Amino acid sequence: MTVSDVLLGRAGRGGRGGRPGGARAVRRRVTASEQFAGWAFVTPGVAIILLFGAVPIIWSALMSFQRSNLLTPSTPFVGLKNYRQLVHDPIVGQAVAHTLIYTVLFVPGTMIVGLFLAVAMNRKIRFISFYRTAAYATMAISTISEAVVFIWLFDPSYGIVNYFLSLVGVPQQQFLNSPSQALYVIVIMTIWGWTGFSVVIYLAALQGVPAALLEAASIDGCTPWRRFRRVTLPLLSPASLFLAVWLTINALQLFDEVYLSTQGGPLNATTVLVYYLYDQAFVNFNFGYASAIAYFLFLIILVVTAIQFRVGRRFTHYRS
Repeated sequence: MTVSDVLLGRAGRGGRGGRPGGARAVRRRVTASEQFAGWAFVTPGVAIILLFGAVPIIWSALMSFQRSNLLTPSTPFVGLKNYRQLVHDPIVGQAVAHTLIYTVLFVPGTMIVGLFLAVAMNRKIRFISFYRTAAYATMAISTISEAVVFIWLFDPSYGIVNYFLSLVGVPQQQFLNSPSQALYVIVIMTIWGWTGFSVVIYLAALQGVPAALLEAASIDGCTPWRRFRRVTLPLLSPASLFLAVWLTINALQLFDEVYLSTQGGPLNATTVLVYYLYDQAFVNFNFGYASAIAYFLFLIILVVTAIQFRVGRRFTHYRS
């Protein structure tokens, strides 16, 4: 055996033995890394989101171009027929109008009431923790309980609201039974339910306002109102933009309160887009048309949110 043979043999044995050892070392480094641990924790959540989020989104997109009731295997392709039907459906027009009216009333109302309560609670007074907990308690109450309470409060026959109105000479109102009043009662109901969320966001933002700026404004002779308008409000603009976007997205998807209190009535006066989508899908079993409504609503949310960010960027002040 020559020296070269020995050297080649050693090299071969070293190569054959080195590759598995190197692979094991790489595996050990990968499994011990923070990235691997992070992905190991995230993967189950990603799988659930893909299964129950992405798959239904893709499936509904396909169904929006089909005639499907999920009861028969026949799902003929109808192209844009479902989307063209949206244009000629009068109830869709009513639902869009009701959804926009509700959004225009609900979003500013919730933000104004939340800001007022947050400013009132942003001070050192006795039992302030109790008041803050009570304000946020509206978010902890289930929508079913909220709807039951408001149905009782606004009942035309024995509701407490009609009782107080009668004390000041106002005649009995129908409220949820009236086509002209039902939507506004739902607005009041949801403002009450979402005020706690608005209070928490504004209260956190208020506590981040530098006291030095407020003291400087006071020294310069600013009145409390002027100090609030010129110093505090601009510094609250990031919280206001967040609330405006978040509340608008939730308002455009209004369903629970309508389903529990009026079920779209009376005379379709409270029919909003998501309720009409539900009615088409699970009452009429017209899943193809319901999917088209869902994507139409998604487009509305996308456009409105983009406009809010574009406009809000001009009025939002961020502190470095």
